[in-house]
Parts: sequence; structure tokens; C-alpha cells
Amino acid sequence: MSFTIPQHFTSMADALESLFGIGTEIARSDRISGGDINDAYRLTLSNGAHIFMKSNAVKNAAFFTAEAIGLHAIAKTGCIGTPRILCSGTETDGNGYSFLLLEWIEEQRPISDYWEIFAQQLADMHRASAKDFVPNGNYGFIQDNYIGARVQSNSPRESWIDFFRDCRLEPQFQAARGYFESADRKRILTLLDRLGDFLTEPERPSLLHGDLWSGNFMTGNDGRAWLIDPAVYVGHAEADLAMTELFGGFSPAFYAAYREASPMQPGYPDRRDLYNLYHLLNHLNLFGGSYLSSVQRTVRRYAS
Repeated sequence: MSFTIPQHFTSMADALESLFGIGTEIARSDRISGGDINDAYRLTLSNGAHIFMKSNAVKNAAFFTAEAIGLHAIAKTGCIGTPRILCSGTETDGNGYSFLLLEWIEEQRPISDYWEIFAQQLADMHRASAKDFVPNGNYGFIQDNYIGARVQSNSPRESWIDFFRDCRLEPQFQAARGYFESADRKRILTLLDRLGDFLTEPERPSLLHGDLWSGNFMTGNDGRAWLIDPAVYVGHAEADLAMTELFGGFSPAFYAAYREASPMQPGYPDRRDLYNLYHLLNHLNLFGGSYLSSVQRTVRRYAS
């Protein structure tokens, strides 16, 4: 495989000196709001440069190595903007922390055809070759990563339907088993057994952002949409589109432009809620029972 892994350092000092030169230090650190998993900062360096840092506990360093690899995969397609990765690393001095360093982006005013360009570029990414991202299979990724704070299994599969069953729905249902009564469990088994009755194999494997909602893109320094905070894997492009519709949706111009650039397979509206069942289950496992009724309603729809 030609896919390369972004740099990882064992101290912040080593990272800064390697990236910016001997003697470079953090001159100022400003906390930035946003996100409920990691802390975020705008760092001003002793050379006057600004960079973006995410941080978490040392034990969660894998959050950032996985995110760096995901951003690198998106950038490798050359289709859509994403912040340049500087490195990931851990700092063990003092209280210790893990970190991800990215270029600092000053958000600009969106260009006039922002949503149309976003859709076209996302469609281009979905059409780009994904062969470097999955060893020994069509669907999955080069390693497991995270969906929010939960591990996301990306074990390769030849079939998209098998991948979605084995690596998406089954692990989430297993983690949430304590929420379900006997009738629910019977429906879940029926749904998993009949998944091929509802889903279709895609025309091509696509690199997906994997967690594409309104909080996971930003306006970059070119005035266009840039992807951030990915949970990447290779799957069916419909799964990305479905996620965009789960929490309020994007502009109608986005969907019209996407369908013009990359027509959907017939029946997508009937599959959309099944794709989003994965994210509802993940929210159930992360945040608790307020998502249970939505999960049960979706399961009943497909396995009544």
C-alpha cells in the first residue's frame, strides 16, 4: 500500500522543533469552545505562527493518531479541503496529555455557490479510488478508528452489506443489549438476518467522511467547505448522505447539486433511516436512553 502514516512525536518540544525549528516554543495558548470529547486551543508560537491543537488524556492518544490518518486519507483523494496535518503526539511531562496539531484556519466568508461546490467536491471524493485504504477487501479501512469516543471497527469485507452488518450494526446492538427487551431482540435478529433485503451493494467503494453532520465541516481559507473530525472508512456513499440528513440536514442546494454530480441508486429514501440507525445506536451507547425510542422505531420499521 502507498498510504503513509502522519508523524507522531513523544513530546511537544520534539514536535515543535521538528516542525518549526530549534528553539520554537508555545508563547500563548487560547482555549477554543466546541466539541465535547477533546479540548481545543489556538497556539501562538515563539516564531509568531499560529497552529491548532486538540488535546486529551495520554490514554486517549489513539483518538488523534486515528483522526490524523482519517484527515490524511481525505486529503489524499485531492477532492475536497481539509486542514493540513502537522502531527500527533503525547506529552508525558507534568500531568501529561495527548495532542493533534493542525494548521490554523481563519474562517472566511463562504463563496456564493458554497453548497453546490461542497456537494460536487464530496461527490468527487466518493468517486475517487479507494483501493489504497482497504487491505484485502473492498470495504473497511486500514485500521479501526473512532465514532465519537467509541471504537469503530473497520475490519475488511468484500461485501458492503456484510460490512454494515458485521462492523456497524452488530457491535452497536451488542453494546446496547441492556436496553432491549425480548421483543426488541427478536426484531434485531430479524433485521440483521434480512439486511440484504433492504440495502444494496454500491456501484463502487467510496471513501466516506463517516460522521458528516453540520458540526464536522467548516469554511476554509478559500471560502469553501472543508471536512474536519472524520470517522473515515470505505463504504457506500449513501451512508454519508444519510448522515447529513439525520440532524436537520444541509441546504436543499447541496442535495440538488450532489444528485446532479452523482445520481443516487433507486430507493435511497427507503435505506436512509437504516444507515442512520448506526448513528442512533452510537448515540444511545454514548449518551443514554433518550435515543432508545428512535432506535426502537427504526428497528420496527424494518423488522415489524
